[in-house]
Amino acid sequence: MSEVLNTPFTHKHLALGAKMAPFAGYNMPISYSGINDEHAAVRNGVGVFDVSHMGEFILRGPNALDLIQRVTSNDASVLEDGKAQYSCFPNETGGIVDDLLVYCVEKNKVYMLVVNASNIEKDWNWVVKHNTNGVEMHNISAKTALLAVQGPKAAALVQKLTAMDVLGLPYYSFTKGILLGIDNVVVSATGYTGAGGVEIYFEDINDNANKVWDTLFELGAEYGIKPIGLGARDTLRLEMGFCLYGNDIDDTTSPIEAGLGWITKFTKTFTNSTALAAQKEAGVSKKLVGFEMIDRGIPRHYYLIKDADGNEIGSVTSGTQAPSLGKAIGLGYVATAHAKLGSEIYIDIRNTLVKAKVVKFPFK
Repeated sequence: MSEVLNTPFTHKHLALGAKMAPFAGYNMPISYSGINDEHAAVRNGVGVFDVSHMGEFILRGPNALDLIQRVTSNDASVLEDGKAQYSCFPNETGGIVDDLLVYCVEKNKVYMLVVNASNIEKDWNWVVKHNTNGVEMHNISAKTALLAVQGPKAAALVQKLTAMDVLGLPYYSFTKGILLGIDNVVVSATGYTGAGGVEIYFEDINDNANKVWDTLFELGAEYGIKPIGLGARDTLRLEMGFCLYGNDIDDTTSPIEAGLGWITKFTKTFTNSTALAAQKEAGVSKKLVGFEMIDRGIPRHYYLIKDADGNEIGSVTSGTQAPSLGKAIGLGYVATAHAKLGSEIYIDIRNTLVKAKVVKFPFK
């Protein structure tokens, strides 16, 4: 069994008494004050997530964009300097290698790919396999610290740490410069919560990690800042209907089935694009839907979804009691005939059919 890794902030989590658990090979905080409390802090104020376990790859050279275009589903050619894009790596059999963010640092020359922690090695090998034109590649995951400062008060707080324009950053844009005397810091108006805020990427050298963390919490006291664990990260993303790799999308689910047609652009050729275009044209037999419980019960990953007669029509991929909404919600794949908004479906919870209905994202 491989050794569980620490992030540059693990000592902070332990000192704060966080409930810790292994996640994607790292010792990660699951919760501090409790999921509901942390969830509310992000929705209403500001919370800080340690997401340094995520992976970052730098691609450089005149063929960098060509490589990205061939391995990702979205059209990265539209990106200008300082813009980011959500995308995925389709595999050759109709599924998804991973979902990711593509950052355009210098158009046609330098890009950063941000991938899921559990897939760093798999994704790196996938891109290397397709790098047939000599693109210079650097895996900077191990030396990159990443904090997600999320919530409606997050940008105002981070603005206090830098002369870069944080408050003026449009969604899915980023700026690069000096923060607390640290050079080459990327501040990005992205996140996985739907609550607003930014993500801060910087090199884990000298005392950078302590400096950024300590200053954030010192200056954030007036905003009611709180450290946030992976538990609330999951409830926050689920309320927005954001997919989690390994639950809602994986190597067997196509982007068309997952409702990711909006990041699947057939104006270019990419891995398995011909088959995916045919699938989009013909229609799919199952679709990822959001649903809310009508009857009492909480849906969980792998619970079966059935129709009124008890016939199996799909399965739950994610589910929770939504802290902001006061009701149970979930995501799951269902047969297309049952995917229309308002369709009544039933979640099999301990051999009892519990009524739910299909609703649109984000959950309300």
